[in-house]
Amino acid sequence: MNKGKLVEFIRRILRKIILPIRKRKESFLSNFRFSMTFRISMNYLKLLLTHGILFMAGLFVLYMLSEKTDFDSMANDIMTSISEEGEFKLVNPYYMQGVSLAVRNKDTQEEVYNDIAYRPDSDKAFFFGIHFDRKDTDNNLVIYDNKNFTVAGTEYSARFQYDLTGSYRKFTGFLWKLCLLYLAVVALIIRKGRRGDEKLFEPVRIMSATAKRINVNNLHKERLNVAGTKNELKDLASVINDMLDRMEVSYESQKQFVSDASHELRTPIAVIQGYVNLLNRWGTTNEEVMQESIEAIQNEARSMQELVEKLLFLSRHDKKTLKLTKRKFNMKPVVEEMVKETRLVASNRIISSPVLEDVVVYGDKQALKQAIRIFIDNAVKYTSDGDEIIIKCMKVDGDCVISVQDTGIGMTRKDAEHIFDRFYRSEHVRSQNISGHGLGLSLAKLIIHAHTGIIKVRTQFTKGTTFTITIPKPRL
Repeated sequence: MNKGKLVEFIRRILRKIILPIRKRKESFLSNFRFSMTFRISMNYLKLLLTHGILFMAGLFVLYMLSEKTDFDSMANDIMTSISEEGEFKLVNPYYMQGVSLAVRNKDTQEEVYNDIAYRPDSDKAFFFGIHFDRKDTDNNLVIYDNKNFTVAGTEYSARFQYDLTGSYRKFTGFLWKLCLLYLAVVALIIRKGRRGDEKLFEPVRIMSATAKRINVNNLHKERLNVAGTKNELKDLASVINDMLDRMEVSYESQKQFVSDASHELRTPIAVIQGYVNLLNRWGTTNEEVMQESIEAIQNEARSMQELVEKLLFLSRHDKKTLKLTKRKFNMKPVVEEMVKETRLVASNRIISSPVLEDVVVYGDKQALKQAIRIFIDNAVKYTSDGDEIIIKCMKVDGDCVISVQDTGIGMTRKDAEHIFDRFYRSEHVRSQNISGHGLGLSLAKLIIHAHTGIIKVRTQFTKGTTFTITIPKPRL
């Protein structure tokens, strides 16, 4: 089995063992509701305990290594004293301090000295030079080390044995006191940390309370407080406040939309209701009243139908359900047809089309025709008898450029800034009793922008207005 297959085998085993255990653990814990401060405190506790165990183990290793260094120093002193004698003579001065040894002649393997104090049953009892023996309540920790030295030209091998039992017992006797101290420190850290967590999450509690208070009645004034916070919570509060601002704008827009729609529908409904009452009283016997009422009801019904269709179009756009059927077509015949229709319905206006060029566009033919018709109808609506309306269709660098120019009443700068707002109608227009709902240009803008087009407006009050629509050339 190669390394890759072995790793994959281990992964499969872990997935079969670890993942089910983790899922059962998560499923069990999901039955309980723990606060964030409790979870953080438990996480702190787990980290402190696991790292505390590692710290104690590391401290034990460092302490025992320090003790072994002292024993190594004693062993070096013994070998130095033997070498200085010039012949092999040995009395171990450190036996009582836990250092014992066995010396053999390296050539003959003859044992010339042995005061080994601790003798296990076999060398297998030692693991990497360490032997730990537990008998009843006695703990023995012994390690060994092999060293070579030469005396009068003869090589000897010495096996040193260090009895670290005393150091081990001394450390374990000290360890439980250290553990108690560490647990006290852990408890103090958890207590202080919990208070710190509560203080840290205080802005979250305040944000939650504020969010509960927010409704449609106080949406315009209630916001999350970001004062005093300079961390991720401030960023979160700012993001939520921005979201609330957008919700407020959208809500106010919807309120305004409903209010304006209701206002626009109220007038034709009132007119229709008035003529119905008139018919109810006099219409059955007076043909003149009947004819006038029928014509008025038809006009108002037509106006209501037009308004409702525009509202439905805008609603589909807002809900992202508006679908356009795009294809390539020549714009010139479309504009020519609209020019002819305009000459028929506005015979008292001067309708000219000096430039009509063939230009291919990619878009929804009916939608674009509807948008251009809105600009032309506005030109007719806001001009008087004898005024001129110039309609052009040009090809400029592959783009389709359509312009509708009139010599009508024009607009002020203030009006020009709001003409694409829904239901907007200037005071000057209202005072002249010019019919309309204020939805046409906003609808035309949506159509042109849906074709990645651009609308430019040039106007002068009492002099006239020019709308220029640019639709980009089709991509290859």
